[in-house]
Order: sequence, then C-alpha cells, then structure tokens
Amino acid sequence: MRASIIASGAPSKETAKAWIAAAAAALLLSSWLAVAPAHAAEDDPDAARLYQRLQQLDGDLRLANAASYERLQARQAIDRLLAARSRDRANALYVAERRVETAEVAAGNELTRRDIERLDRERSDLLVEASRRDAERARQEAERLRVQAQIQAEEAERLRLAAEQEAAARQQAEGVLDDVAGAQAKKLRAARQRQAELARREAELMGEAGKDSKDKPKP
Repeated sequence: MRASIIASGAPSKETAKAWIAAAAAALLLSSWLAVAPAHAAEDDPDAARLYQRLQQLDGDLRLANAASYERLQARQAIDRLLAARSRDRANALYVAERRVETAEVAAGNELTRRDIERLDRERSDLLVEASRRDAERARQEAERLRVQAQIQAEEAERLRLAAEQEAAARQQAEGVLDDVAGAQAKKLRAARQRQAELARREAELMGEAGKDSKDKPKP
C-alpha cells in the first residue's frame, strides 16, 4: 500500500477532498450507529455490557478504521438482541457475544498487522541505512587503499631515484679513483725508469773509473 502510494505520487486535490468526505461520512455513520443502541441498551444489562466493549474499541485511537465491518456486524447483533423475543434471546445473546468477540479479535489482528507493517518499514529503512553506511565504509576503505598505494608508489619512485643517484655517484667516484690510480701508476713507472737510468749511468761511471785506474802506470 505504502509503495503504491509512493509510486503514484501525491494525490490530487479532488482525490484528497473525496477521501476527506468519505472519512467524514464514515465518522458520522459510526457516531449514529453508536448513539442509537446506547439509549436502547440502558434497560438491558447484557446489551449494555456488549455495547460498552464496542465503545472501548471505538475509543482506542490506535484502532481507527480497524475491523469496521466486524464492528458493524456486532452492533447489528446487539440490535437484534434488543429486539429479540424471550424465546430467541439466548440465541441472540450468544450471536451478539460472538460478534463482539470477533470484532475485538479482528481489531487486535488489524493492530498487530499495522505494527508488523510498521516494523517492516522500520526494518527496511534500517537495511537501507545499513547498506548506505556499508557503501560509505567501502568507499572510505577504497580511498584509504588508493592513498596508501599512491604513497607506496611515490616512496618506491623516491628510492629508485636515490638508488640511481647513489649508483651515479659511486661510478663517478670509481672513475676518479681510476684516474688517480692511473696517474700514480704513471708517476711510479716514470720514477722507476729514472731510477733505472740513474743506476745504469752510475754503473757506467763506475766501470770507467775502474778502467782508468788500471791504465795508470805504477810508481
């Protein structure tokens, strides 16, 4: 019922006026049916008792428009009880009591049905709200994972650049060391060559000196 009303949209002014008129007519009819047997039941304790039970149903705002047909049948049964002859009274009283009891049970069932529908609507609303919250939590978790992945990607890129810079610096340092080592080796070879040359010349000088001493005459 609720879904159909929502689907069809708000009622037109004419429809609303028709609903109001029907409700007013039902209220007037209910008032007339209630007042008419009230005076007649004053002289009949059983009818008054049954009528009082119906009045309790009518006075309960939670049961508005609930079990209207069963209440009408109960009132008609009370009217027949009031009009029944002595020989038919027991049967009329039994029927009236059953009609009133049926109206009470039907009204209670209608109230239970309304409560169930209300609880179903609340449950549906809670499920929708829970689904919305689950979707929001899922969205937040997805956003958190996205940010985390972005941070990890940025950190990986930073580490990659740092590793490349470190490798370049190490390669440059190795190149400098190689240049220094090459220069030192070149200097060492030059020094060794000069040392060998000096040793060779020194040997030549020593050879010439020995030769001169042999050639000089003894005194």
